[in-house]
Amino acid sequence: MSITTAAKTAPAQTTAEKTGARTEDAAELITGARDRIDALDDRIIGLIQERMAVSAVIQESRIASGGRRVNLSREMEVLGHYRDALGKPGTALAMTMLELCRGRI
Repeated sequence: MSITTAAKTAPAQTTAEKTGARTEDAAELITGARDRIDALDDRIIGLIQERMAVSAVIQESRIASGGRRVNLSREMEVLGHYRDALGKPGTALAMTMLELCRGRI
């Protein structure tokens, strides 16, 4: 039996089964919260893309003026800001964001 055929014959999951909740009320709450998280993730992605664009403008200007593409002291400020706001995992998050924003020009 193919995967497509198996999917067609498998019984549909209830909302509680999809969420791992034990009651439909909890499942509805979880579903709504997940929808909100998905919307927040979309906003976060959009903001990171906007940050990448602004970073590219800064890098282009710095290079055009004879400077280096990356300003390490500024990156350390950003890392500290994220660490102070979010703890140790904030540093890893900031590192990933900085990596996304480097070298796009």
